[in-house]
Amino acid sequence: EPAGDDGTYFQFWPLARVRLASSSTITVGSAKFPLNTDAVVISLKTAFVDAPIVLVGDGRTAGLSGVDVRGKAVVVQITKPALPLAPDVSLRHMRYALAAIAERVAAIAPAGPAAILMVSDAVADSGWSFASNWYRNGSYGLEYGESLLGPVPTVPVIWLHQSAMAALQAPNQRLSATLLFEQFLYPSVNVVARVRGTDPALANEYVLFSAHQDHDGIKAPIAGDSIWNGADDNGSVSVGILGIGRAFAKHPAKRSALFVWHGAEEKGLIGSRYHALHPVVPKASIVAVINADMIGSNHPDTAALLGVQPPHRSSAALVEMGFRANALVSKFVVDTLWDRPTHPEGWYFRSDHLPYALQGIPSLYFSSLPHPLYHTPADEPSRINYPKLTRIAKWMYATGWLVANARDRVKLDPGFKLEKDTPL
Repeated sequence: EPAGDDGTYFQFWPLARVRLASSSTITVGSAKFPLNTDAVVISLKTAFVDAPIVLVGDGRTAGLSGVDVRGKAVVVQITKPALPLAPDVSLRHMRYALAAIAERVAAIAPAGPAAILMVSDAVADSGWSFASNWYRNGSYGLEYGESLLGPVPTVPVIWLHQSAMAALQAPNQRLSATLLFEQFLYPSVNVVARVRGTDPALANEYVLFSAHQDHDGIKAPIAGDSIWNGADDNGSVSVGILGIGRAFAKHPAKRSALFVWHGAEEKGLIGSRYHALHPVVPKASIVAVINADMIGSNHPDTAALLGVQPPHRSSAALVEMGFRANALVSKFVVDTLWDRPTHPEGWYFRSDHLPYALQGIPSLYFSSLPHPLYHTPADEPSRINYPKLTRIAKWMYATGWLVANARDRVKLDPGFKLEKDTPL
């Protein structure tokens, strides 16, 4: 039955977007730097800059020694970040560049520059295409000025190609930049439904099954295809919890089941953040969250379960039910490697269970993990392993069924606290 606004299946919420206006301009001397072709603007605030250029090498201590950068456009050469990424991390070149930029901006911005121009090295240039596509679309959040790609700089920050250095090194150069940002507010939705429980004493408690119903839509073409379908990410779980909902509708449990297909997960878990803060049922009535992201790929007999080891474990009782359900119905070899706080992908922090865990609600995260088609146009329905999708959905269902019929509700572990301070 519908569980959204005014008897509908929809919970509406406002999606805030900030993007760089196409009328913005960036020039150095007589050289123009077209937006998102030769220049990516990392900052998200309107700014007008007319300042002399000063070069500081890689922007570390030696290059800054004795240089007055206040009121100047500081040119910094991107080099390897102080905390290098693991070699197997996805989108490694883009992350390399953004990590290096964040480090140098944090060090230089307090000195009062008019702008910071970050110039790629060869590695950073390799991450240019993906990053420019992100920034071209703008930044999304529940509030204006949020950024999926990290903290928003307080000073204008412009990322330039390696080839820009020749123009920047010419004598007596000045940066002239007009950076105009536009703000929009869109209606977005979570899709919500429920099956009421059968036990009068427990029916006001809910097991929440979680998916996200968005993907990337139309993006930069790869091999001529610009439609990024998202069949595994996250069509697989969207249909999986439809199946779970059908099973609960045929045979309700003692506790109620709540189904939430979150919007804008790909923009920064925005729909789940909104619902965790504004749930359609009382927050205290949500017993546990059974979340999944991508359940139709990789080896047919392995699957990952996250939220099972400290500091990610929010409830030992919920974890026990997850493993018991696997032993009863799905019998996967369970991969917990990606749940480790030392894993370079930080996979635990990248799906819709996270906002609920931050609200103190016991949560588990099921996944068959990334694969070569992840975030590409080739993530299509024909590539899905449907028997595996079904098998993981049954595992999720069995876990939720155990939670929904247990005599006592699962409890949050005392002192549960994640290793990373992630604000909601």
